[in-house]
Amino acid sequence: MVKQKTIANDVSLKGVGLHTGQLVEMTFKPAPVNNGFTFIRVDLEGQPIIEADANYVVNTQRGTNLEKRGVMIQTPEHVLAALVGCDLDNVIIELNASELPIMDGSSKYFVEAIEKAGVVEQEAERKVYVVKEVISYLDEASGSEITVIPSDTYTITTMVDFGTKVLGTQNATLKSIDDFKSEIADCRTFSFLHELESLLNNGLIKGGDLNNAIVYVDKEISSETMENLKKAFNKESISVNPNGILDNLTLHYPNEAARHKLLDIVGDLALIGKRIQGKIIATKPGHFVNTQFAKKLSKIIKIEERNQVPVYDLHKEPLMDIHQIMKMLPHRPPFLLIDKILELTDSHVVGLKNVTMNEPFFVGHFPDAPVMPGVLIVEAMAQTGGILVLSTVPDPENYLTYFMKIDNVKFKQKVLPGDTLIFKCDLIAPIRRGICHMQANAYANGKLVAEAELMAQIAKKQ
Repeated sequence: MVKQKTIANDVSLKGVGLHTGQLVEMTFKPAPVNNGFTFIRVDLEGQPIIEADANYVVNTQRGTNLEKRGVMIQTPEHVLAALVGCDLDNVIIELNASELPIMDGSSKYFVEAIEKAGVVEQEAERKVYVVKEVISYLDEASGSEITVIPSDTYTITTMVDFGTKVLGTQNATLKSIDDFKSEIADCRTFSFLHELESLLNNGLIKGGDLNNAIVYVDKEISSETMENLKKAFNKESISVNPNGILDNLTLHYPNEAARHKLLDIVGDLALIGKRIQGKIIATKPGHFVNTQFAKKLSKIIKIEERNQVPVYDLHKEPLMDIHQIMKMLPHRPPFLLIDKILELTDSHVVGLKNVTMNEPFFVGHFPDAPVMPGVLIVEAMAQTGGILVLSTVPDPENYLTYFMKIDNVKFKQKVLPGDTLIFKCDLIAPIRRGICHMQANAYANGKLVAEAELMAQIAKKQ
């Protein structure tokens, strides 16, 4: 089991947003398990939180841009790439502006900051999506395509073709995320001269200079353009190197452009919210196709999770029958809502209830169209979780279990007489001081019928 990771300490950086030109201070902070990557706009009232989620992508014209309830996060891809490249799962990023700092146009300085902060393991298991079949997204207009195929590890191959003499076809491969720092992190963003001219003329690139973007000269530079570039970059002189890029920069690798496109893929696919175990093959990638693929993959993952029902042998002798359950739980009929315990470990428990027409609640709850009340499904999940927490004390008969909190409750399907309910409760964090925080799911007829995040505490009987 691979554990989730966060940073050990806060660490801050200051820089300028490439497109806004605003000075921004950014602080990485440790985050709890299952937090993922979240941005907090500390400059706005209420300090709104924006999750790094593909579903919040609103446009990709000049980088990946997120928006949630009117709050923007601009160009987070280089930061997200650094977080994934440093093998992290949970980090809070505080910002006092909408756009993240461009730094030198790569992920290098973010990686260095993360290493300075330190990395620590957390108790929960890392969330990984294991690719089982080929999944693709094709943008017919541009010919850009991303495909993921099954693999034992997360690898990425990019193939780019810019159709110019100065920058033709390039390939780049990342065989292991462990190689991100040494092979990908310092690869800087780039632009073609004709793109740069358009951005400058429209006031859309205010934080650029010749140290944070490679500029490929794909056309003759007029004297007017040269003067505009000098003014924009605050340079007394600008010239073109023999390799076709503006001066003041030396390429780190001959295929630095392809490697930076790979860096962008790592950052954009972080918006899925899970690690990927699969091989990514990207042809002519860009932020649009990257994020559309992320949205598609995110949707597939959610559907699979919703339909992923654990299978148990219901004819097998249970770990605990009703008599053993009553020795541990203080509940009694008609409010004892579980019949069997099928599995019990240090981190999870599985219980079962056979729903019959003889249930006392059917007398008053839609007697002509009986449906098990949702609150009782939640109570049954809690009783199953109670077995888990009470199993940690030597004398469970002397304890009672009390709810502390119920969050994120969702009811997906009706539960009817004749259904067999399976309850699975997994610890979100280790049990401490008798407090149990768990994710509970209820299944029936091969479907998820209810889910909730539960917190309960055991206390000795008075």
